[in-house]
Amino acid sequence: MMKKIEGFTAAAIAACTLVGCSQVSERDTRPIPSVAAPPYICDYIPLHAVERMTGLHAPLAKGAFDLTSDDGYRGGSCGVYQPSGDQQKALNIVLATNNDPNRVESEVRNGAKRLPQILPDADGYYSSTSFGGHTGAVAVLIRGNLMLVVDMDRGAEGRDHEADVVALMKLIAPKLIADPPGTASPTTQKGT
Repeated sequence: MMKKIEGFTAAAIAACTLVGCSQVSERDTRPIPSVAAPPYICDYIPLHAVERMTGLHAPLAKGAFDLTSDDGYRGGSCGVYQPSGDQQKALNIVLATNNDPNRVESEVRNGAKRLPQILPDADGYYSSTSFGGHTGAVAVLIRGNLMLVVDMDRGAEGRDHEADVVALMKLIAPKLIADPPGTASPTTQKGT
């Protein structure tokens, strides 16, 4: 009987290795990398960080960010889905216009935690979420009229989901909502 179980386990591992598995087989509790590095999905989101926080290997990613518009507009989104093709979203990252100047204070009053300082003149919050029986977390960073949202619907089991969305925010915010190249920062303009 033991030989049959060992043979089945070996066959399952071999099949997973040959065709690829959609889930990371072991719990990976290492922190999200502190430096953004290739490969990227949606041009700006580090794949290895996404894989670690969602537990997905080679997830599907759809979307793009427009950071070079002539009129100064910046926006876009990146949806991360399970690679099995069932279109279940694990993570959504959105760059949009913030129309609520009191959003951060309101969320903090309602129990969210304030983000550590990530960029000058930026403020934000993060909290745990629950969606369809899955646990996740959301982090929102606002700078001027821009709002960057990291919304993880399905976090990898055994991980600190709040720490993961904060860590991803630290990696991507400098690229997505920092000052465009060749412009002065809001803090520089105050001193002139």
